[in-house]
Amino acid sequence: MVTNVDEALLRARAQVLHDLEATGVADAATVSTLEEVVAGRRWWVTEWDQAPAYVAGLVAQDLQDRLLEERGRWPLCTRCEDAAHALYIHPDLGGPDPVWVCEETGQEVAPLGSLSGAATT
Repeated sequence: MVTNVDEALLRARAQVLHDLEATGVADAATVSTLEEVVAGRRWWVTEWDQAPAYVAGLVAQDLQDRLLEERGRWPLCTRCEDAAHALYIHPDLGGPDPVWVCEETGQEVAPLGSLSGAATT
């Protein structure tokens, strides 16, 4: 039986995986890191009734932190022509309805799970 916790975590994983694939970085190591991040959020989701609305954005943020250590910033904004800079999740708490935002202009780029190659590493 799939619980709300499982559904929220699977949905978060799917959204972030889509964005990894859209930006061309969904290799085996990165997907394994995503799996670790999702597993690491399980306890948190079970402890707070409102967590399902926030977990996808937090998984994306957690993955960004891990990838920064392992391979560099992700995802990068390609809408701006100047130096490469990252996108970030807004709102800071990861939700509800998280979106990728350009760190330089503050403009929304895409909802989480909807990048379309607009940002790459």
